[in-house]
Amino acid sequence: MGAPAAPQGPPGALPEPVRQRVVALASEALDGLSADEVPASLRPFRRFVTARRAHLAASPLAAAVERDAAFRARVAASVRTAVPELAAAVDAGDPPAAADPHDVAALALLLRPDGWEALVERAAGAALEAGERAASAQAQEALARAEEQLAAARAQARADLERVRADAAALKAEVATLRRSLHEARTARREAQDAARAAQEELEVLRRAAAAAQGAADAELRRARARAGELEAALEAARRAGREGRTSADARLRLLLDTLLEAGQGLRRELALPPVAPGAPRPADAVAAQEARAPDGAGVTDVPGRARPEEDPGALEQLLGLPRVHLLVDGYNVTKLGYGGLPLQDQRERLVRGAAALAARHGAEVTVVFDGADVERAPAVRERGVRVLFSRPGRTADELVRRLVAAEPQGRPVVVVSSDREVADGVRARGARPVASAALLRLLGRG
Repeated sequence: MGAPAAPQGPPGALPEPVRQRVVALASEALDGLSADEVPASLRPFRRFVTARRAHLAASPLAAAVERDAAFRARVAASVRTAVPELAAAVDAGDPPAAADPHDVAALALLLRPDGWEALVERAAGAALEAGERAASAQAQEALARAEEQLAAARAQARADLERVRADAAALKAEVATLRRSLHEARTARREAQDAARAAQEELEVLRRAAAAAQGAADAELRRARARAGELEAALEAARRAGREGRTSADARLRLLLDTLLEAGQGLRRELALPPVAPGAPRPADAVAAQEARAPDGAGVTDVPGRARPEEDPGALEQLLGLPRVHLLVDGYNVTKLGYGGLPLQDQRERLVRGAAALAARHGAEVTVVFDGADVERAPAVRERGVRVLFSRPGRTADELVRRLVAAEPQGRPVVVVSSDREVADGVRARGARPVASAALLRLLGRG
């Protein structure tokens, strides 16, 4: 006997789908084999699941089917069991026309009946033709899709072209508008430059005119200052003449006043009039009593007109030297000018102390009036020879001062200390003499 013939391989290269089916059938057959029946090259993959083994051990399985006849025979036996009808048709060399050519080629390669090479080639050719037809169909489909995409692209291109044309038209219109705007802006800038030059020229003219006017004004100011100096000199001369004349007039008035006083004293002696007792009621006491018991008593009507009282403390001291003089003091008008930084209580106490000193020094009747809005109770009391009165709520100290002046008899000297012009005008109309608060403060400062 001669040596056995070497196994023949498949005619030409197998299509990939045929190879995949052969590998899948071999992987399924491997599950039914014992360990001794499995080729050594496939034993590492024996425990894998079928699908995973067909994927990971595709090359070893294909090589075992091609080179190991015993393994191939075992795989063929497994195939005859799995698909007996198709296997019998392949063994007979007459596979059904409806069978998948890839399956027929895979079974022919495993079963190897007579003429299996031609069967494999025919099946492979049919599979190739089927693949080509499928590829042609895919190509046709791809071509159709490409044509559709091309048509869509052309339509999109036409739409884009129209849009671009519309955008170009809009841009042209915008450029035209911008050119007009630029032209207008340039025209406006030229006009503005011309206006600025004209304004600059006018400003220069105005500056020259202002410089000339300033020079004229300076010259006029120098003339006015010179005239003011002349007028001041003339005024000083007039003041000196007035002071000399006033000194003479004061001497005459003092002589007349002394004569009247001596005549009054003579009349008192002739008529045997008793002097007013120190504790006898005075007109101001009546007003104080009326304020205490008549909360709704009538006020004094204000008299219009304004005058600036004398601020000389010497004039106030002379007035306090008059016989039976009554000094009325607008309290807060004096204290807020002289002691405004102190609390109200301290202001009142300081003023009353100073007024008491004046009363003791001159023997004058002194009444100090305060607004009663800041005290809980407004008593009418005497403190160290000074009558202290508080106006009732809703009334002011100014009204109370006017009532006190109105209560005095005509002819009695009454001096009202207040820098309030309305108070000064009102008491002057009733015969009283107003004096500025500063005069009293300076007089108190002397003591």
